[in-house]
Amino acid sequence: MVFLPEHPIEGLMKTTMANLKEMVDVNTIVGDPVYTADGTVIIPVSRISFGFASGGSEFGKSKDKKDNLSEEKFPFGGGSGAGVCLSPVGFIVVGNDQVKLLTVDEGNSALSNLFSFIEKMADNIQKSIVNNKNDNKSENNNQEPAQMI
Repeated sequence: MVFLPEHPIEGLMKTTMANLKEMVDVNTIVGDPVYTADGTVIIPVSRISFGFASGGSEFGKSKDKKDNLSEEKFPFGGGSGAGVCLSPVGFIVVGNDQVKLLTVDEGNSALSNLFSFIEKMADNIQKSIVNNKNDNKSENNNQEPAQMI
């Protein structure tokens, strides 16, 4: 197996991607929780977008076809760039036996609707469990005591 030496554009792209990877991690999207004195936990949530471009060119010294071009190294010129956009979406607030999403703007209604749906579903399940327990207690209280023979 023949390994070709790394082309300069590969090194340029690897360096840029490694730097982007350092900037963007899960803690950037879901931030560190903030604990308040009353026990409420606030977790910031953000949206991140980024773009990346890289390019380069080799400059030849001569265009003579008689030259052995495979052994000659051409000068390389290249560049890369990246842009990152971090936008706050909202805050997840956990406290008082509730989980709520407080959105920063109304454009994030899909995520807000999802959290509202989950909150309503959890409330309905909790009410069903309480009603089921109350029904079982009332059935046990309505039964007549067994008669002794």
